[in-house]
Amino acid sequence: MKSKKQVLFPKHQKILEQVGENIKLARKRRGLTTLQVAERANVHSTTLYQLEKGNPGVSIGTMFNVLRVLGLQDDFLQLAADDDLGKKLQDLKLLSGK
Repeated sequence: MKSKKQVLFPKHQKILEQVGENIKLARKRRGLTTLQVAERANVHSTTLYQLEKGNPGVSIGTMFNVLRVLGLQDDFLQLAADDDLGKKLQDLKLLSGK
């Protein structure tokens, strides 16, 4: 089954591009080449390039493995950690007794 192309609003695409740029800068700060990181993360160098460009089609597993290679795997724990909206909705639900 062929996967659908991910379509994002421009402002959301910019967020992925910034994440990709952050990953690229982290790689460069460590003095690692794209080939070294790709090999250690068990992905093709083209996939790493796409991740660093902010391509929304790159899997979350690939992103995690690249972050792991860079020693940044704990950054994943910050995703959705501060769910202020969800907490407010939960509190409202508790207050209304539903």
